[in-house]
Amino acid sequence: MKILVTGASGQLGQCLQVMAKNYPQFTFTFKNSKELNIASAEAIETIFSQNTFDYCINAAAYTNVEQAESDSENAFLINAEAVKYLAEACKEYETKLIHISTDYVFDGEKESPYTEEDQVNPINVYGASKLKGEQYLQQILKEHYILRTSWLYSSLGHNFLKTILKKAAEGASLQITTQQQGNPTNANDLATAILHIINKDKDAYGVYHFSNQGKATWYDFAKAIIDLQPYKEVSLTASNAYKTKAKRPNNSCLNKEKIMSTFNFSILDWEESLGKLYQENFLSK
Repeated sequence: MKILVTGASGQLGQCLQVMAKNYPQFTFTFKNSKELNIASAEAIETIFSQNTFDYCINAAAYTNVEQAESDSENAFLINAEAVKYLAEACKEYETKLIHISTDYVFDGEKESPYTEEDQVNPINVYGASKLKGEQYLQQILKEHYILRTSWLYSSLGHNFLKTILKKAAEGASLQITTQQQGNPTNANDLATAILHIINKDKDAYGVYHFSNQGKATWYDFAKAIIDLQPYKEVSLTASNAYKTKAKRPNNSCLNKEKIMSTFNFSILDWEESLGKLYQENFLSK
């Protein structure tokens, strides 16, 4: 099984690189944005014409939610147009595409977790650009998996976990919002799920939700991080005053029943997964 991974220097891409050694049955080609500009149809055509891939994992994305509000052209270029180019190449070269999307395709008005069948209605540029990418993919390529995920963190790259640990180490006073609730997701768990799907090779195409179990606010997430580590003097307060350029959905919890039943695996609770990751990567540091 030959697999192309785009966005190799991002958080998910790095997690996949670490895991690759555990999957000797797969041959990976990892490409970061400098090595493969997915916003270039020509660059995509070149790599597909020179190689044979069974799967492409698109882990590349424009993820700066705030910046996207004033940089919509680039957000749509990376999150939508580039997905169209990938879908077209995958169709031409008979490659299955696993594309990572987001909880932000929803408006957050629903009180219960969102299912794959719920109405999409993004309320910021980032969410709109990711939804457009989904739509391109669905129109062009039958052999696709769209995995919507949320609140990704790991020991790699830039993310909320590492930001909170850094602030705590500096003794900063933290005010964290309680306005939004969602599912913190260990990027390693997402990477494992992706590789599990490829290993199953079931052709059960479509949209799936993947995040860790259990819901939290950003304040809950921050408190759980701080409770894991030894810093004594950390001032953490809850705040409902959270002003940003981009609107955020108040509820972006995802229902994972479809992916668990289709591919026959269980998903860890977010607090358990966070504790495990912290123990393995930060406890001795």
